[in-house]
Amino acid sequence: MKAFARLAMRVGPPLLPLGRHVPFPLQRLVLEKVIARLFAEPLAAGEFDLLQGRWLRLEVSDLSLAWCLTRDKGGLRIAAEAPVDVCIRGNWREFLLLASRQEDPDTLFFRRRLMIEGDTDLGLGIKNLLDSLDPEGLPPKLWQLICALGEAVEIPAKGKTEAFS
Repeated sequence: MKAFARLAMRVGPPLLPLGRHVPFPLQRLVLEKVIARLFAEPLAAGEFDLLQGRWLRLEVSDLSLAWCLTRDKGGLRIAAEAPVDVCIRGNWREFLLLASRQEDPDTLFFRRRLMIEGDTDLGLGIKNLLDSLDPEGLPPKLWQLICALGEAVEIPAKGKTEAFS
């Protein structure tokens, strides 16, 4: 798994920016199906209810990708644009470090590698919710892959620029 993660970190960065060219309806279809499956238990337990009638925008700045999420009776829904209450913004590496738990979320936000704008109470609630989710609820191979990718991420040294920023 680690060898695959290292390979992905070599070939992925040049390919990731191409994601912005995927039509939004396809992005929405795939993402809604994936999050419905991955977060089925927390959704059923009401853990995402803080997004009921509220909108979160996730922006992956260096890839020029963004999605607006809300919670409705059918689950988590994604839109291209919405009247957002809070925005969480960062580069893909920081989101990967957050997902893989290689970096503490508070550190990422305190060092402004991830930023919350808008309703900070809602943003902190979402950050705490994501931090509290048990990775054991993920399929084991997926969690192993996320961890291996997180370990393989190399954050550019301060002052260096991204090749595809």
